[in-house]
Amino acid sequence: MTDPIPDDAQLRGALDRVRTEVGKAVVGQDGAVTGLIIALLADGHVLLEGVPGVAKTLLVRTLSRTLRLETRRVQFTPDLMPGDVTGSLAYDPRSGEFAFREGPVFTNLLLADEINRTPPKTQSALLEAMEERQVSVDGVTRPLPAPFLVAATQNPIEYEGTYALPEAQLDRFLLKLVLEVPERDAEVAMLRRHADGFDPHDLAAAGVEPVLGAADLLAARAAARRVGVADDVLAYVVDLARATRRSPSMRLGVSPRAVAGLLAAAKAWAWLNGVERVTPDHVQAMLLPAWRHRVQLRPEAELEGVSVDQVLRSIVQQVQVPL
Repeated sequence: MTDPIPDDAQLRGALDRVRTEVGKAVVGQDGAVTGLIIALLADGHVLLEGVPGVAKTLLVRTLSRTLRLETRRVQFTPDLMPGDVTGSLAYDPRSGEFAFREGPVFTNLLLADEINRTPPKTQSALLEAMEERQVSVDGVTRPLPAPFLVAATQNPIEYEGTYALPEAQLDRFLLKLVLEVPERDAEVAMLRRHADGFDPHDLAAAGVEPVLGAADLLAARAAARRVGVADDVLAYVVDLARATRRSPSMRLGVSPRAVAGLLAAAKAWAWLNGVERVTPDHVQAMLLPAWRHRVQLRPEAELEGVSVDQVLRSIVQQVQVPL
């Protein structure tokens, strides 16, 4: 007999506990934790960007411990091959035949560590998996388990030995979360934990406990999808998207996939806050992480020192908000 699925209030309470559990190991990255939870609810993938040492990998490892999900990690390197990620045919000397050997992508939560350390050919091995939740090898399509989420980390692209992700790859990520160096108080709190013996490789000793399983997560995802959206809010999302395409600072505006992604993220954020309908505030809260990696600035804007986030904030201020 299976356990009953919790109601919405219980699921939201469990996700709050997930944030608490992650906070036992990761300090000063509350926004990134919330973003990962939103991606789980919206059935999307997350790109975590930050300089080395800001706990990108630790954040995903800690989150995976709070979720009773199968998790695998791939360290992306310049010599990594596509088959090392998706799997490949291998010869079995006992049977004398070739058999498919699953790659690490066959899991619930895939940590793609330093994804921009590997060339685009290997990066692109994840395209089908991220979009269609399946892998095709030698003409055979194999489904991936549900839920499935890719949490990829990358160092800023100006760092030596990195490869910029292609546009098609970036557009598969629902959110791009930028992890900054923590504020002074948070960094002091982090250092105190290390002084008291915290070992980031032993999360069990830090007291991080599992909270949610796959069935609970899928139920929360279904609840988030039921959040209502008025027609004027839908039109507002489209107007924001069209403004990115007309902006004189933009060489590339957002795609229709990005429009749908922003709506899904806004619905997840509304549900997390216990709200039954999406408001413009929910849309605005999710716009930067949902779109900052899907647009490109014109060279002249970059020369003037304008950032993508600045242009997107300006667009939010210019587009009329529905009453």
